[in-house]
Amino acid sequence: MSMKRVAIIGAGPAGMMAAATAAQEGATVTLLEKMDRPGRKLAITGKGRCNITAAVDQDQLIKGYPGNGRFLYSVFNELSNFDLIDLFNQEGLETKVERGNRVFPLCDDAKQVVDILSKRARRLGVKLLTGTTVKRVKIVEGIVTGLVSDQGDLPAEAIIICTGGLSYPGTGSTGDGYTWAAQAGHTIIEPRPGLVPLTVSESWVGELQGLSLKNVKASSYTEKGKRINEDFGEMLFTHFGLSGPIILSMSHDIGKELQQNGKTVIVKIDLKPALTEDKLDSRLLNDIEKYSRKMFKNALNDLLPQKMIPVIIGLSGIDPEKECHQITRAERLGLVTLLKNLTLTVNGTRPIAEAIVTAGGIATREINPKTMESRLVKGLFFAGEVIDVDGYTGGYNLQAAFSTGYVAGKYAAQEE
Repeated sequence: MSMKRVAIIGAGPAGMMAAATAAQEGATVTLLEKMDRPGRKLAITGKGRCNITAAVDQDQLIKGYPGNGRFLYSVFNELSNFDLIDLFNQEGLETKVERGNRVFPLCDDAKQVVDILSKRARRLGVKLLTGTTVKRVKIVEGIVTGLVSDQGDLPAEAIIICTGGLSYPGTGSTGDGYTWAAQAGHTIIEPRPGLVPLTVSESWVGELQGLSLKNVKASSYTEKGKRINEDFGEMLFTHFGLSGPIILSMSHDIGKELQQNGKTVIVKIDLKPALTEDKLDSRLLNDIEKYSRKMFKNALNDLLPQKMIPVIIGLSGIDPEKECHQITRAERLGLVTLLKNLTLTVNGTRPIAEAIVTAGGIATREINPKTMESRLVKGLFFAGEVIDVDGYTGGYNLQAAFSTGYVAGKYAAQEE
């Protein structure tokens, strides 16, 4: 049994998991949280439902992290996604698997997840200090000795920084951990929005605000025409541009391209991915014959959502008052191309405060992937979003937080 004193900064998913694990290993654990209660951000994740993890095999799980996924191999061997599901089930939280292998609590209530994690930590003897602001981490000759908070000094042989990124700062994620890590000599990869809505140059998107499209394909390209990525599923038009599941998943690579190489990225939306251009042309021909004496503006109801019709007509260049039988072959083929390649110019992302997760953070090369301990400072550990690891939407980011928290807690508690 360990008698080590372990202090954990940040009571999010990584922090609460780290605290419970370290206590289970026998350490004396203090969990410090600057907000008035633990799990503020966790309580609002997944639209308040909490997408805990993804029910996929390990290879597929690793592929869910475009940002340094290989760093997570060891932690997933210690606490896999299925281990995590079992842990929650044992704690009385039943789970279910939804579309896209997304795992949710059966109760659809993220607050229940927070409640279970915080109660488990307390049951195992963790001392939780809320409303406590950490001012600095104390390091003497390359070894952690404790921390200083607004409540005074707290001696510790190990400290785990679980302060999250810069997303949703109202929940307490304000980047404090980056400062302490940098002061300890760590390299910080510039934080940027991870899963985040995109802004576009085209003004017509405002006319589609609130419109959700299902079963569409989106592809993105550099300014020079090289494809960046693509995805299939659901997306949403907003007053500033694009959002929704597939856009958020694509935003990691698009944001990286914008940051590193170009002023814009082209996104093309295939509104009818199930139809080839020839089949879509045949479908249009049938509709045009069916509504041959109707005006063009009244002939697209079978093909498109009502809100989208005026925009598509405007972009097509076809006179909305024109009767369908007067539409030329060239106009029809132009409409086919438009429906298969609705093109938008992405000129940026929404601010990092609006991102679901933060990409960037403490450089993984300076962290031991088997223990989550700093390679630079003895007794200093990291877990969760503060590390330069980020995943796609679908439970991947929470799984990384829980697994890195588990491993950090386990090894922080071990006696030398």
